[in-house]
Amino acid sequence: MTLMKRSLVLVLVFLFTLDFTAFAGGMPADRAAYVGGTESQITEGSEGSPSTGNEREFVFEYDGGQLLIPYAQVDDLEYGQQAARHVGLAFATAGLSALAKHRKHFLTIGWKDDNGKEHAAVFELGKSIVKETIVSLETRTGKKVDYQDDAARKSGLGGM
Repeated sequence: MTLMKRSLVLVLVFLFTLDFTAFAGGMPADRAAYVGGTESQITEGSEGSPSTGNEREFVFEYDGGQLLIPYAQVDDLEYGQQAARHVGLAFATAGLSALAKHRKHFLTIGWKDDNGKEHAAVFELGKSIVKETIVSLETRTGKKVDYQDDAARKSGLGGM
């Protein structure tokens, strides 16, 4: 086998072993995903649509149901980011080792149910709904969001 054919075979084997979800660019800008928490009725990783439009409760609609969190019962809001590195699409198409950096946006909501039992839900938010969601939750719950660090504060407030 020539060197060129061997290289082509190696590139093709590499491409077939890649997790192509890494090329998707992360969370769609206007969506969210349930990352984890105390809510067993939702599968971790379930993607859906968050809404603060309801005057009484935060609504997360996902395939198979919805999670309702009454604003009056929310006692904790936290926002943070996690930088993640992933292989850029250029690597797959041109064989270049381009690494792209993107930020993930995480919102944690803590609340107590009518029986006083504590609940928590962690959501990954798409970048276009971060500020809107944070401002709406602060307004509707009367609670301030705790930011994990200054970078998260700047991102969550849209650079304000």
